[in-house]
Amino acid sequence: MKIQKRRPTALAALLLTATFAFAGCGSDDGGDGGSADGGSGGGDLSITMLPKNLGNAYFDTSTDGAERAADELSAEFEEVGPDTASPDAQVSYINTVAQQGKDALILSANDPDALCDAIDEARSADVKVVTFDADTNPDCRDLFINQATAEGIAAKQLELISEQIGGEGEIAILSASANATNQNAWIEMMETELADNPDYAGIELVDTVYGDDEDQKSFDQTEALLQNHPDLKGIISPTTVGIAAAARYLSDSEYKGKVALTGLGTPNQMREYVDNGTVTAFALWNPGDLGYLATYAAAALVNGDISGEEGDSFDAGDLGSFEVGADGVVLLGEPFTFDKDNIADFDF
Repeated sequence: MKIQKRRPTALAALLLTATFAFAGCGSDDGGDGGSADGGSGGGDLSITMLPKNLGNAYFDTSTDGAERAADELSAEFEEVGPDTASPDAQVSYINTVAQQGKDALILSANDPDALCDAIDEARSADVKVVTFDADTNPDCRDLFINQATAEGIAAKQLELISEQIGGEGEIAILSASANATNQNAWIEMMETELADNPDYAGIELVDTVYGDDEDQKSFDQTEALLQNHPDLKGIISPTTVGIAAAARYLSDSEYKGKVALTGLGTPNQMREYVDNGTVTAFALWNPGDLGYLATYAAAALVNGDISGEEGDSFDAGDLGSFEVGADGVVLLGEPFTFDKDNIADFDF
């Protein structure tokens, strides 16, 4: 199997947009990416993974899972992507996948609609497109691998923050980018639940801010929330970058132990803050399993085992069998709560 992790440059991305050049993003060693790991082999199946951005611990873990699945499938695999999480930055990589004639693209979309034209071009070149983590418009792709239901994710985060603030007080949300499909779906459901569920009658959502999945911006937005809302009791950050940045700010501030923080994070990011009492509990699914499942789904599409229709089923290696639901959605499972009693049991 040939596994390549190719890193972008601004110039390469510009050239890709203008010319759709095959060698649009340079490899780590500055070459053309053709043998980044020193290998030249590969199976009959070729897969490219395009996360929202590189250098993100969450997507590093999902890529590790995808690589493991690709190894089991004897597939050629590469990860490419921009440094910043924006839809424009992803378009050139989608175009390259189409030009290279890859069999499948696994994509976490930075916008539900802005990527559709590029994806349509890729699909017209017989590239199977599987979204994961953040979906596009269902008409734009073949399958979406959903980490958990939006309802389940929203409910879990409200449940956790309510427990941590005693069921009453002001809360705020620190999200990723303003156009992130998954974030917005969860936020909308949390807003509805806060308005309609009498169990949350004592909780007021006073602000929603965006850190754009950038560590420093998320850190700064946390500081601004606390300055702008002196009575704030809790923060929900449904993004791994945001919750880690917020925890870092709180842990060295006067608000540690006074302002609750929960959301979606990885155990390795959050262990320090759980151990020192900054964070009581947070949730997530296993992003490695998400990447692993997406890779098996892509292979099933390419091999003709499934077409993406509701009721289709396929094998996903160690994870077992999965069925395609309505709108081409495959569900990984429900979110899991991490706290001081179990966090040491996990390593991702």
